[in-house]
Amino acid sequence: MGDFVARHGLWSEEQIAAAERIAASVVQNNLQVVRFAFADAHGVLRGKTLVVEEALRVLRSGVNVTTTLLLKDLSGKTAFPVYTPGGGFDMPELQGAADMVLVPDPTTFRILPWAPHSGWVLCDIHFHNGDPMPFSTRHLMRQSLDRLAERGIEFVAGLEVECHILKLDEAVPANGEPPQTSPINAGYQYLTELRYDEIDPLMEILRKAFQALDLPLRSLEIEFGPSQVELTFGPTVGLAPADLMMLLRSAVKQVCRRHGYHATFMCRPKLPNVVSSGWHLHQSLRRADDGTNLFMSETEPLSELGRFYLGGLLAHARAATAFRASRDCSGARPASMRAAVLRIVGLGEARPSGIMRGSRTGR
Repeated sequence: MGDFVARHGLWSEEQIAAAERIAASVVQNNLQVVRFAFADAHGVLRGKTLVVEEALRVLRSGVNVTTTLLLKDLSGKTAFPVYTPGGGFDMPELQGAADMVLVPDPTTFRILPWAPHSGWVLCDIHFHNGDPMPFSTRHLMRQSLDRLAERGIEFVAGLEVECHILKLDEAVPANGEPPQTSPINAGYQYLTELRYDEIDPLMEILRKAFQALDLPLRSLEIEFGPSQVELTFGPTVGLAPADLMMLLRSAVKQVCRRHGYHATFMCRPKLPNVVSSGWHLHQSLRRADDGTNLFMSETEPLSELGRFYLGGLLAHARAATAFRASRDCSGARPASMRAAVLRIVGLGEARPSGIMRGSRTGR
């Protein structure tokens, strides 16, 4: 495909410079492979792993993968009739399980600390004519960010993410059944030091991995349920919060598996005495030129822009639930639980955790 990136003008000056650093880093760190990853519609990382020589060769030409990777259901089956005219979407580019091109974003490049022979880069997805793949969630978010940028505004977000980490008691079955696991602590003692110390060796392994990846880690916390932890991260800008979430989940799962644990971000896994997991997405807007928080007001709890932003979240909350809580177990939280969301509301809380208490469901 030659220089696909240059032909279609896909990289910024920052990305071009970052690509040059990747080539130097590969040699300096004696990397053997590079993983080219992208997020599918369900937030699952997919992609290809290339040996270093091939990875450097395709850095600017992209990597071919089948378009069906964006058309799968949660079981991994292709959910649309791709071998019919238009591929089920009236789009010739999808017909016949055609290929699409993974174009790496060099600014996302990392060396994986748990696999130090491996580089990792997050990719954007394009058709062979250079057009962005319309089902790429990274592309959709970039469109929104571009609209903000036209007004001189940047999106800022910070993450608080809960998950369950369990001890693997047997090898993972090959029949699709979940593995046998056991809890790593008893739970029901929220934020107690004793519960944390019980799992400190594992938390140290995760902490070192996060910081080696330059993730803005703030805290590692004991949540209320058995084997349940929460990880909090400082605010980042633009695409970075979404990219961070993808890398975080992948890192937790891979590091835990390598040490004999199973990590799940499922809202309500089928476990004895389980307490549901979720996450908080703290959002704000700032002025791009000087970093001024545009939600702040000297006379009101929220600025006019902040109120309109909150109104938009409320107006679209119901429809957004189909995307942010797409799995069956996300709706399984008992209605009697204080933290379970039953209504869409905006709260003017005088607390630092945010201006809107959204659903605690998530993946």
